[in-house]
Amino acid sequence: MLQPRNGFSAHYLLAILAALLPYAALADDLVVKRFSGGDSPNSVGIAEASEDVELTGPQALTTDGGGDLFMLDQLNQRIVRFDPKRPAEEPSILVLPDSVQPNDLVVRKDEILVWDNGIRTLKASGDPVSTRGVGGTTTKLEEVSTRAVDDTFAQSAFAQMGSQPPGNALELLDQNTRAVTLKQGRKPSRQYIASRGRGSVIADITPEKAENSVLVEVRSMDDNAVVAQIRLRVRDKLGAVEFLEIDNSNRLYILGENIPDAASRAATFVARFSPSGELEGIYELPLANTPLTRRFVTISGDGDVYFLRTERTGVDVVGVGFRPLRNAKLIDVRPPRNQNPAASPNSKFTAIAAVRPSNRQQAIETAFAFEGVQWLLTPQNYGSDPDTACSGFSRIRRPWYLQGKVGQQVRGVPYCWGCHGSLENFRAQMGRGVKAGNVCTRNAPRNDVAGVDCSAFVSATWGLSVHYTTAAIPAIARPVENPWDLRPGDALNKPGSHVMLFLRFTPDRKAEVMESSTGGCNGRVCRNVYPLAALLARGYQPVRFKGLADDTTVVAQGRYEAETAASGKSAQKDKPSQKDKSGQTDKPGKEKTASKASKARN
Repeated sequence: MLQPRNGFSAHYLLAILAALLPYAALADDLVVKRFSGGDSPNSVGIAEASEDVELTGPQALTTDGGGDLFMLDQLNQRIVRFDPKRPAEEPSILVLPDSVQPNDLVVRKDEILVWDNGIRTLKASGDPVSTRGVGGTTTKLEEVSTRAVDDTFAQSAFAQMGSQPPGNALELLDQNTRAVTLKQGRKPSRQYIASRGRGSVIADITPEKAENSVLVEVRSMDDNAVVAQIRLRVRDKLGAVEFLEIDNSNRLYILGENIPDAASRAATFVARFSPSGELEGIYELPLANTPLTRRFVTISGDGDVYFLRTERTGVDVVGVGFRPLRNAKLIDVRPPRNQNPAASPNSKFTAIAAVRPSNRQQAIETAFAFEGVQWLLTPQNYGSDPDTACSGFSRIRRPWYLQGKVGQQVRGVPYCWGCHGSLENFRAQMGRGVKAGNVCTRNAPRNDVAGVDCSAFVSATWGLSVHYTTAAIPAIARPVENPWDLRPGDALNKPGSHVMLFLRFTPDRKAEVMESSTGGCNGRVCRNVYPLAALLARGYQPVRFKGLADDTTVVAQGRYEAETAASGKSAQKDKPSQKDKSGQTDKPGKEKTASKASKARN
């Protein structure tokens, strides 16, 4: 890959190439800066992948008004700041407070805003201290109280990539609505953007009759004048639509998702429009074969589009290539590059396993019970301090959300590498003084801890007494070919990596899920919202547990399809099932156990 020289941006070089090379060569990406794994100024924390655990690295990349990039290096508990046009200079390090463990980052003026179960504002607590390199400094950050938590612009900025409060749980759990089929199209939405080129603007996203088109009207906050009216249209179906930026040349940038009925062809792009609202071209984001990150793309004031790409050997900050679309009325995104789902060693899993009947309401109730359980963290559950260090990266055994909470009531079942079991079992183990949780995913599983990992959590929600790993889930779940057919209680599974329980589509077409995660949940079971195409392009496969295959109940789900059924029509009622105290379905007379396809772990 070419590296731009000092003083030149990636897109400046692309502009030169555009005049010299044919059309097909204009969409090449450039690596602006590469970070190795480690904790030096020019490296970042990377936790290698294990069975049922994705590769973990920096979670967010954003830019400030001056063009500097800020990368959230959460494993090293810091933010790395650097100038992408001077990649040889040593980055500056901003040290995060001990009380903050964020997974998203936005920089606005002199404020650093992070997402840690909500918006938190950070500022420098002292003068920068010079480091050995050229231009590098270290600065400690402290949390300050600001209006950002109630600021619609800050809330909208975080919601672009799914950092937002999940929907009302009662919409999925209310007994009076659980059998109601909600077939609703995209709802109109309003986004607030503090842009570089036009200041504060409002973007109204209005759905059109076709599922592949929306109207985006951008207006100035100062005088309510219309900045641009844009019709965004893709070949298949639109997923998330997020207005990102107006650059210093008044060009407009919108993130969009094209999600066809075949999940493997989903793609995410940034479309660039002229100041008059005409489509100029797109930046196709190289999501395939990359681990899950929260804020994976950012736009500078100069109009450079940067992408955060994490690999086992290091992290690349990529200047994304621009593909012109002259006189195009429709955005036709090419198939994702370098995507090869068949390459997964577990994708040809063919073993046969016995399953038990289940129902969607039970699965959703069990998931929310794992997420919402309140329990007392005793000194025995907490463990010694300092705790056991994990191998290979800067982390300790204890999940982050439990840090400093000994003697307090805490919420949610902790992430525990290699652990499994029902909620009742977890409560009993906490009562016996077993240690809570374990995030050391590169170490061998321990037998003195309790909680659930990602696949153990999904297995429990499906009422299984045996733990099925992400590699074994294909034996008990069938593919959902059309991702828009996902229903509450289905899952998004990446064999050998991670699995999430699907809850519903949000009104703006993102996927709301429940998962047990070390990063996205700070080491517990929690709800999250993700752009759907960003999951599909990374290799997550929509699947349906075979025990739910005949359950046609829609648990108050917002569907993608436009309204086609009479509003008074109800779906088939759940069949009654007996439950034990843990919320799991009672075992049949002769218990059906998993075949060799499943891997039960202690």
